[in-house]
Amino acid sequence: MKTKNKNLFSPSLWSDKDIAIKISKEIKNKAEMFFKKTGKKPSMMEVCGTHTMAIARSGIRQLIGDYVNLISGPGCPVCVTSQGDIDRIIEFSKFNDVIIATFGDMMKVKGSEGYDLNDIRIKGGDVRIVYSPMDCLELARENRGKNIVFVGVGFETTAPTIAAAVKKAYEDKINNFFVAPLFKLVPPALRFLLDSKISKIDGFILPGHVSVIIGSKAYDFLKEEYKIPSVIAGFEPLDILRAADMILSYLIEGKEVFGVEYERAVKSEGNRVALDIMNEVFKVSDAYWRAIGVIKKSGYSFSDKFEKFDAFKKYGISYREKAEPKGCLCGRILLGLSKPSDCPLFGKKCVPEDAIGPCMVSSEGACAAWYKYGVKK
Repeated sequence: MKTKNKNLFSPSLWSDKDIAIKISKEIKNKAEMFFKKTGKKPSMMEVCGTHTMAIARSGIRQLIGDYVNLISGPGCPVCVTSQGDIDRIIEFSKFNDVIIATFGDMMKVKGSEGYDLNDIRIKGGDVRIVYSPMDCLELARENRGKNIVFVGVGFETTAPTIAAAVKKAYEDKINNFFVAPLFKLVPPALRFLLDSKISKIDGFILPGHVSVIIGSKAYDFLKEEYKIPSVIAGFEPLDILRAADMILSYLIEGKEVFGVEYERAVKSEGNRVALDIMNEVFKVSDAYWRAIGVIKKSGYSFSDKFEKFDAFKKYGISYREKAEPKGCLCGRILLGLSKPSDCPLFGKKCVPEDAIGPCMVSSEGACAAWYKYGVKK
């Protein structure tokens, strides 16, 4: 794509219809070459909920889906939060001295008893929607007789802002602010998918926002150990199409196995400031994932210095595994084993207004994307 003398940050550049059609034809030709070589359609997994939504919104699946199998992976932080961890979050509502603070997507994820944080708020529980972890510090200052428990759900993109809020609370001696650490890390999840061979994947479309933080070097293992074609992509239509085209080129030519399409934002070393504050406040730990169970070293817990901010330890809430909602295929969808349209609940008993599974609740969930933009297959 020729971009000379053009503003690389202009959205109009990255959604040009004529260029999209041209790249799509290239993708079709390369996909046909791959089919002749292997006897199958190439399968690519996008490992980011924002990509999932962008693909549905821009019609990319309809554009290239006949010759490329686009698979949504475990890239939605709300969706991958295990049922046991959802119950742990809801358990905070039993304590009279707690104000639960959370991003909006967590409000309607149902626990194993069939109710969610929104139901708790309707019944009089003190649950607040915040737009930044720093908002919680203001809540803590304004409510000295209460403990603020922030639901720390997110990938490497969200973790730095939460770490900054914790560090600020430490420095300002705010003693009634706590975090429920439910963070997830992307690279270990990719390693799990490849080692388990659960999903048949020919290439990864890697997350742009996460990669801005952790840098392209964080994926060296994909190239060196697994040799699976992988491309870090931005979120505009042409970003995603270019990434798919690059992956197909790697599959056919076999010369390169890794690329950075999102060069205008991603550096090899990532964001050093963000990485440093995460490394100071957190330590790598095992984490529970929906439909998977424990993935070793795939999450963050608090470092010794900041351990007092751990809300689970403060209130003695331990983990207990719970079953997925009956009939819900969200777990299989996260692993690339099913599509939203395969679920018997999708668009019937499970809709955004009354969702059964988190894949329909979250704004980054595959089911929510398919439902909102009318994706059929």
